[in-house]
Amino acid sequence: MKRLFLWILGIVAVLAVALFLAFRLSPWPTVLVIQYAFGKGDAASEARLVKHVPPGIVTRTDLPYGTGPTEIFDLNLPPNASTPLPVIVWVHGGAWIAGSKAGVANYLKVLSGQGYATVGVEYSTGYGTSYPTPVRQVNAALGHVSTHAAELGIDPDRIILAGDSAGAQLAAQVANIITDPAYAGQVGIEPQIDPAQLRGVLLVSGAYDMQAATVPGGDMSWFVNTVLWAYSGVKDFVEDEQFTLASVAHYVTPAFPPAYITSGNGDPLSPQAERLAASLSGMGVPVSSLFYPADHAPALPHEYQFNLDTPEGMASLDKMLAFLRTTLASSSR
Repeated sequence: MKRLFLWILGIVAVLAVALFLAFRLSPWPTVLVIQYAFGKGDAASEARLVKHVPPGIVTRTDLPYGTGPTEIFDLNLPPNASTPLPVIVWVHGGAWIAGSKAGVANYLKVLSGQGYATVGVEYSTGYGTSYPTPVRQVNAALGHVSTHAAELGIDPDRIILAGDSAGAQLAAQVANIITDPAYAGQVGIEPQIDPAQLRGVLLVSGAYDMQAATVPGGDMSWFVNTVLWAYSGVKDFVEDEQFTLASVAHYVTPAFPPAYITSGNGDPLSPQAERLAASLSGMGVPVSSLFYPADHAPALPHEYQFNLDTPEGMASLDKMLAFLRTTLASSSR
């Protein structure tokens, strides 16, 4: 019996060491835990939004924009749509390593009920996927939507690119690729639509400066370091020359499209959003922003805008819709 106990103890010790090394040598074991938590959060958000979805939205799911298994999108159209509609192409969040288009499906139906076509883009987040693959995929999705505009019922000259959290960073980066040839050359991605087609961006709860997100210490440092290690594919991602280009806040120009930018006062990413809004405004880019003072109570968390049961969530939706009306009514840039 003692020999059996020692054998079992030895096996447990070996497994514990293997598990420790797995977490030390790769971010992906931790990512699996994060992916599970994000999935639960998306499901709760979607459940709250069900009652806000207007009737009659026509939805087509899992339409391909490429050949990969994750290169698919959902399309929503308002009831009885008869003319090509402006389209909001939305990139979901999930810290670049989690989430799915299903997590924003009902919010996009709410937007579609206001007279817009909405597209929820899927992109790769699983093991082995790293930067800049999702950037290439979002760019490709835009190209597909533009090329197939007639059959999708959309107006290819009135495209809004949008995203939340990591999706906001991806949307901002792709917008900069589209509007700044020099930056596109640095990243090595050729835009799939013309700058004039991209009429604006919606950036909610996003991260736009990877170095600013990696301040040592603090409750979130382990999370940030894990997801950016996984997404960049480089443990020392702060020093990686190509990954620094993902810090889009450092590369925006006056050619950047008009933007709606918001974050909650309880969101640790809010300072980045406020700095981006100020930077763009200083360059003369039209910016509509919604931020709350630090003492606003209750503190508004990351992704506060998806909770339409709160006055702040509704305020964000109302300001977003006002931005869309103004931006899409203006002449093409």
